[in-house]
Amino acid sequence: MRNIFIITWFTLREAMARKVFLFFAGISILVLLGSILVFSLVDTQSFISTMTQGQADLVVSEIIAKLELLIISPLAGLCLLLAIFSSASFVPVMLEKGTIDLLLSKPISRPQLLIGKYLGGLLVVFLNILFLIVGVWLIISLKFSYWEFSFLLVSLTVTFAFAVLYSIIVLFGVITRSSILGMMVAYLIFLILSPLLQLYKAELHTFIENGFAKTILDGLYYIIPQTAELMGKITVEVAAGHGIENYSPVITSFFLLILVMSFSIFLFRKKDF
Repeated sequence: MRNIFIITWFTLREAMARKVFLFFAGISILVLLGSILVFSLVDTQSFISTMTQGQADLVVSEIIAKLELLIISPLAGLCLLLAIFSSASFVPVMLEKGTIDLLLSKPISRPQLLIGKYLGGLLVVFLNILFLIVGVWLIISLKFSYWEFSFLLVSLTVTFAFAVLYSIIVLFGVITRSSILGMMVAYLIFLILSPLLQLYKAELHTFIENGFAKTILDGLYYIIPQTAELMGKITVEVAAGHGIENYSPVITSFFLLILVMSFSIFLFRKKDF
């Protein structure tokens, strides 16, 4: 466990040395400064004072939920795209000649090394997403004097969506020792396959009459990481404090994550360096 923690910590330091962490933080700071500027021009107290206490609580809670999601939803997607790009090279860089030789000469097992790299990439992304979400939450909560703590859980749903995609990036990093194919697959899933499969399941399922095609699409829906569901409906439900209505996307994505990482560790242990 100590070895995994050390590799995780060194991965975080690597991200800071490569300015990945600072780049994320810079974008978050710009967004937060823009939000402060916009909300400083809005007089919420005069609007709230015209309503009764019961009306004010209900209206303010709805306004805050919509504002927070309006700001975070596109930014979370952007953060995920940037996270895929910035973290894709962690494993390939580790596998470079000289670097991997040095690491394997240390008293650390290969599974510990790969798991530490994986957790380090997750930690980098989680800290940056948490910083952005907490910042937006503080600005809006202070402005409206209304504190909805459930919104902070959005940092977990976004990080989990990235964790699933990052497991695939790690797998292709181990196989190819390159970041390109892993990034392409992650972007393909996040931007195209998962949204299309979500649309199929929600709207088009009943219109497809071909049984074979429907079976194939149903299988793909459960095999392909359901990031569209995680970043969409589930994130909205968590942010509003309603709880998750359907855990199926979470469960299937989690099992896929475990399966992909287990296969990555198996291949990494068999590789000859």
